[in-house]
Parts: sequence; C-alpha cells; structure tokens
Amino acid sequence: MASYISPEVRDKFETLSVDLKNMIMERDVRLNNVFDLIAVLEEIVAEADH
Repeated sequence: MASYISPEVRDKFETLSVDLKNMIMERDVRLNNVFDLIAVLEEIVAEADH
C-alpha cells in the first residue's frame, strides 16, 4: 500500500523537512486531514523518545 496525502493536508505536509516527509511516506499511511498528520507525527516522536 502506498501512502496517501489528501489535498486538504498537502500544503501542511509540504512544509515538513524532506527527512520527515520520507519517514511518513515509508509508513504507508492515509492522511485525510490534519488530525491524521498530527497522529503520525506523534507516533514518530514517541518512537524517537525510546
């Protein structure tokens, strides 16, 4: 499955660093709204804390 970034979230997604965007895309996620984006960012932060 490939990640999907909805047009609603695309502008916010594009403001992220290239490394962060790549980390998100590797997760095969569907970002339909800003809450989905926040959730995946929180997961990445939680994993980095371990």
